[in-house]
Amino acid sequence: MKKIILLDGGMSLELLNRSTNKAPRHWSAEYLMSDPDLVADVHYDYIMAGAKIITVNTYSATYTRMAMVDATDKVEFLQKTACELAHRARTRAGSQGAAVAIAGSLPPLNGTYRPDRVRDFDVNLDEYRKLATLQAPYVDLFICETMSTAREARAAAQAAAEFGKPVWVGWTLDDERFTLRSGETIAQGIKAIEDLGVSAVLANCTPPETISKAMKELLASGLPAGGYANGFTSIPLAYVPGKTKEQLSTRQDLGPDRYSVFVQDWVNAGAGIVGGCCEVGPVHIAKMRDDLTRNGYTIAGLEALGVKS
Repeated sequence: MKKIILLDGGMSLELLNRSTNKAPRHWSAEYLMSDPDLVADVHYDYIMAGAKIITVNTYSATYTRMAMVDATDKVEFLQKTACELAHRARTRAGSQGAAVAIAGSLPPLNGTYRPDRVRDFDVNLDEYRKLATLQAPYVDLFICETMSTAREARAAAQAAAEFGKPVWVGWTLDDERFTLRSGETIAQGIKAIEDLGVSAVLANCTPPETISKAMKELLASGLPAGGYANGFTSIPLAYVPGKTKEQLSTRQDLGPDRYSVFVQDWVNAGAGIVGGCCEVGPVHIAKMRDDLTRNGYTIAGLEALGVKS
């Protein structure tokens, strides 16, 4: 019986959808200050839906992102608060939370989906090290997520690898070419990190159809592989960071039932790690859990990779 690691779903838009604050100045990090209980509730709901790994709400709590709103002095507080809220949710979940691992998040630093905005390697490495240092005391693994270039992924993974915890790398892919958004192949992305001891490779914040077509190349790495897709209609090439709701629309054809079908296809192809990204919520994760279990899979966490959280 194959074990499947089940991740959580999206955080930022789930918070936005639930909150009365529809224009957060600090993006998803806003809720760490204004409504920490809501953040903890979302984590809890993912755990109760079956997720065995939850990711801390630090995607926008970076030095570069906070500099855009003159709030770099808040980064340490935001990072610590995000980690503590994930732990609070895991404790609240009782026995169901006991097997849940907490993942740190190392995101794009200068704009999601924009390979042209990726800065010099050493600049990124320095900031990733600072962020990983803040998260390391609280997390069981790091996910370098939504990477759009090989060098961006290399900087994040190299910084994370210095802390002796499992490191996973997830790339956001071009919707139609099935490459990194930079145009580099998945194989080139994997080659850039192959000497760092990365534990898993993923595609994320990408249409599920694209992940389906990219799964073979991810699996060719020989590493545990998988995906967690978004529910957007498309990503514009000139996407402006921080303007998600203004530029991206939600698909109306990707409810829990259909999303679960995509996930089952990935698993059938050999994927061992699945979850959701933007616009994929707890109801999607619960449906995935139920369908995977019904089809004979065991829902697992880091122990499936021989790692004790």
